[in-house]
Amino acid sequence: MGAGPDLPGPIPAGFVCRQVTAMTADIKQLMAALPQRGKLQWIGLRPARRAPIKIVKSAELIVDQGIRGDRAAESKGGKRQVTLIQQEHLPVIAACLNQREVKPDMLRRNLVVSGINLLALKDKRFRIGGAELEYTGICAPCSHMEEVFGEGGYNAVRGHGGITARIINGGMISVGDIVHVP
Repeated sequence: MGAGPDLPGPIPAGFVCRQVTAMTADIKQLMAALPQRGKLQWIGLRPARRAPIKIVKSAELIVDQGIRGDRAAESKGGKRQVTLIQQEHLPVIAACLNQREVKPDMLRRNLVVSGINLLALKDKRFRIGGAELEYTGICAPCSHMEEVFGEGGYNAVRGHGGITARIINGGMISVGDIVHVP
């Protein structure tokens, strides 16, 4: 093996492997640590498919179902019991659409949170108020975004649609509650 740009001689056997393994361990540690705390900014219930969103200040999360009063709570199990989106992504979506503002109810998500990267919750359980949830996946946009925002609405939301979660321990949540990994 030849010398690297900063090394005077040949690279010792196994040098790169040890370095990559150490970097991988560091990345895993970085991904596991989530000291930031978010804040619940908005709660919306979807009483039926395509029905107007009901905006509330507090709600009850029911284990393995969803939010009381939301259509997702009508069936047990599933990975989309609760949908969350970052408040910080709303202006990004608006900019992609050349609109002044995008309101949370237009995206049909249940919860809007600020101050924490929702993608950092992957493979984690987290708390909001009196409830414990578990990250289950990305909340991809649906074709309805084209109806709501017009042509390009679907693609404007891609990558900014938030996450889905399952309810592990039910409880009450309220606007202003802290979102954190225990």
